[in-house]
Amino acid sequence: MQHRQRLPEKKSKITLKEVARHAGVGESTVSRIMRKDGSVSEATRLKVMEAVRATGYVPNRIAGSLASLNSHLVGVVIPSLSNIVFPEVLQGIHAGLKQGDYQPVISTTEYDVDLEEDVVRGLLAWKPAAILIAGFDHTDATRRMLVQSDIRIVEMMDIDAVPIDIAVGMSHRRAGYVTGKHLVARGYRHFGYVGHDWNADRRAHLRYEGIVQALSDSGLAIEAHAIAEAPSSVGVGREMTARIRAEAPGLDVVIYSNDDMAVGGAFYCLGAGISMPDQLAIFGFNGLDIGRELPQPLSTIRSNRFLIGRTAVEKAFESRLRPPAPAVVDTGFEVFDGATA
Repeated sequence: MQHRQRLPEKKSKITLKEVARHAGVGESTVSRIMRKDGSVSEATRLKVMEAVRATGYVPNRIAGSLASLNSHLVGVVIPSLSNIVFPEVLQGIHAGLKQGDYQPVISTTEYDVDLEEDVVRGLLAWKPAAILIAGFDHTDATRRMLVQSDIRIVEMMDIDAVPIDIAVGMSHRRAGYVTGKHLVARGYRHFGYVGHDWNADRRAHLRYEGIVQALSDSGLAIEAHAIAEAPSSVGVGREMTARIRAEAPGLDVVIYSNDDMAVGGAFYCLGAGISMPDQLAIFGFNGLDIGRELPQPLSTIRSNRFLIGRTAVEKAFESRLRPPAPAVVDTGFEVFDGATA
């Protein structure tokens, strides 16, 4: 007769009481140390943490939250993880949360405001301590939920509208305006624009509006457009550059909706033997590392993405109560001259 190997009995969940007994301290002391709440001696903290590691204890945040109505979760809602801009924002958020006892819960929306509504509803059901969310574009229902919640709300990346609570980011309209003025000052007169789906990316459209205004103030205009009904990518940028060159060969500079698109434009020029910036100047937005690593570093606007994430956390936890008026924090931007414009 074949005997089955007997599986070891599953050990019951380690409780806070067992950790306290193992460390020789009171349960309240263990609780304070695990919450990083209140002052205890370093010797006591080390003794408790040694007991935690020895027993394999994991605190039950849900039970604690239900008991105190004070969650240790922070909702983070961003449009995409494939766009390298947002991982840098997340790095800043993690840096800001590093010294505290909060854990981020990250959700992506793929620029879909209806999906964002579902995500926000789900996050609020867990009573997070705060929600950090990209941009101002929300459905009416999402905005209503965020306004009526009793937590801090930080709208990140953009400051070109009135926030629900706090806005942390930069003026994209201003960045577009500075781009136009910078290129006019460099002597460019025949402008083209290559972009991606404005319906999905409001901030790109704000930059375009700023560019148009800057050129108008100088008596100039964008002479040709190539705008894809698709998300931004290097491949789309290359394809749109080929299109705009065929339609308007007399352009001396093309401004791109972001660096992904502009890198595609630079690749097109390299492949077609077009000298940058002598035959065609290329200018992007974001200041991505890939642009700096091109044979000719990409001329662009550098946004402070890490700073946006870290500052969002700092502002969210300055006070548990919302101020009487919304707050705006401008993290700024800078022109990177590069070698393509």
